[in-house]
Amino acid sequence: MNKIKGKVAIITGGASGIGETTARLFANHGARAVVVADIQDELGEQVAKSIGSNICTYIHCDVTDEAQVKSMVESTVEIYGQLDIMYSNAGIVSKSDQTVVDFDMEQFDQLFAVNVRGMAGCVKHAARVMINLQVKGNIICTASALGRIGAEQRTDYCMSKHAVVALMKCASKQLGKYGIRVNCVSPFVVATPLTCKVFGKQAMEVEKMHQTVTSLKDVVLKAEDVAEAVLFLACDESSFVTGHDLAVDGGYTT
Repeated sequence: MNKIKGKVAIITGGASGIGETTARLFANHGARAVVVADIQDELGEQVAKSIGSNICTYIHCDVTDEAQVKSMVESTVEIYGQLDIMYSNAGIVSKSDQTVVDFDMEQFDQLFAVNVRGMAGCVKHAARVMINLQVKGNIICTASALGRIGAEQRTDYCMSKHAVVALMKCASKQLGKYGIRVNCVSPFVVATPLTCKVFGKQAMEVEKMHQTVTSLKDVVLKAEDVAEAVLFLACDESSFVTGHDLAVDGGYTT
């Protein structure tokens, strides 16, 4: 239970869903500190308090604002003296189907600001700090099964997750000389609060909707499954893994 013992980690989008689950898992596996970054202040504070103020800190951060990302990373280093793991997880989904012929460009811009620009800012500032501190750290990004294939709708989301994978591949090439590993985790649909809100359904309904299209029958993907994959990429068990997009999709994209 000490796969990341003594490590300092940042998790964006850490107030709920996959981010929250990963924050708890990191704390259980010996992290010295977990910084939960989000714009959901009340939820973020609750998560930090429930994990323990001796381990977990909440920092408000809108990843679309690079100044906030930079401040969040620098504050983490000021408080804890290091940064070993950046899990760039914050992301959103459009409110409409977003087919090519019906693009709502305002929604498109908002989504890319979070899913692509925000992700790039987190990778950039985490990498700068790790290089300056000479830390052989780990940067992990949340992509998606839709970052591997095309889609009949949610075109902007699909595009954004392809961009995340490309960002990861470039960063892994560029940061390897510093001993920094960069990888992605690409989950299938998880019934997080965000996902349930998008589909307008309860968690069990969302799970039932998507269960039949994967290769693993009668198996439901949970946030814990994704968190375990992130933990693997963050720990020494994956010490020679970089530039990898780890699918947690039950064979959906096979």
